[in-house]
Amino acid sequence: MAYEQAVNAIVEKASEIVEGDVHDQSVRTALHLAGWKPTTASMDAVESWLFGKSTPLTGHQFSLAFSSNESLSLSLLTAATDWPNIYPPEQSSMVFGLVGVNSTYEYFSDDDLLSTDQRGFSTWLKDEAFSFLKGEQDPRLLLNTIVTNISYSSDGVTITNNDSSCVRADYAICTFSLGVLQREVVSFNPDLPPEKREAIAAFDMGTYTKIFMQFPTRFWLEEAQFLMYASPTRRGYYPVFQSLSAPGFLDDSNILVGVVVNKEAIRVSRQPENRTKDEAMAVLRQMFPDTVVPEPTDFMITDWAETPWSYGSYSNWPAGTTFEVHENLRSPLDRLWFAGEATSSNYFGYLHGAWFEGRAAGTEIADLIKE
Repeated sequence: MAYEQAVNAIVEKASEIVEGDVHDQSVRTALHLAGWKPTTASMDAVESWLFGKSTPLTGHQFSLAFSSNESLSLSLLTAATDWPNIYPPEQSSMVFGLVGVNSTYEYFSDDDLLSTDQRGFSTWLKDEAFSFLKGEQDPRLLLNTIVTNISYSSDGVTITNNDSSCVRADYAICTFSLGVLQREVVSFNPDLPPEKREAIAAFDMGTYTKIFMQFPTRFWLEEAQFLMYASPTRRGYYPVFQSLSAPGFLDDSNILVGVVVNKEAIRVSRQPENRTKDEAMAVLRQMFPDTVVPEPTDFMITDWAETPWSYGSYSNWPAGTTFEVHENLRSPLDRLWFAGEATSSNYFGYLHGAWFEGRAAGTEIADLIKE
């Protein structure tokens, strides 16, 4: 109740920041001023569930005004309703009218949907691409090709790959993730201007790691969708497990998905997989002390933190960042355009943000070519 009261108290503050020329502040600052000061393991668990379970960052790193849906907005939704109704449609427009410009749920749907298509989520993207490409063998499609340098000017763009091959074009769209740009694994010629480099550094790239465990039998309640763990010593230490065996998901799959974010996710990515499995199993056995918790028959970790073409999960608009800085992030340089989820002001952090940004950049370039 204390957390809900604090979140309700900052709704009006968020509205002031969005609608007026008011200095931004982090969610952590706003919650502290509203009376929420977590000092116990149970309070950390509440915050991990209501705020941290869906974001790779902490309250200090989130802008009160521009937090994405899967962070403050879900907390606001929860605070405004009873526990079972975590995504009430009647509250969506209120929340997104007050908090930020990320209107994913208001624009698309009030529901979170899980794709269980065994062909994989990329099927839709391949179908879109193959509407103009001649399959995966189309010479215009270069797979498993690592870009090392991009040279741009008012005359065109040249992309150099690690095998010394080049692609030259009148225009190009750079869709590297924010994490790749921050790592500077690709060089630009000429160097990116100061305002572009500042914008790249200003935004956060969070890490969100999922740990999939399939068991021979289910040892948790069938109707349970989420299981919470309150570590007495470490905040964010395997705080949430989601059951994919819950009715309407993957029935009888006996799969639990553990979630670790931010520093814990980075730590997990740098240690042996068996150690991560042992840690997660130790937590589950603490949660079910009177139950036999078997060893998983299958185990998999998503390691976005160290994946070379992502270096993180998705971007976030941090406290104090302005629309001007974000515009510097997405603005073109000569004939080189920039797109991706991080360049979307409405849908940053989401796949459809990348989709709309890529389509917008392509449309702008197409208009220039037609002229």
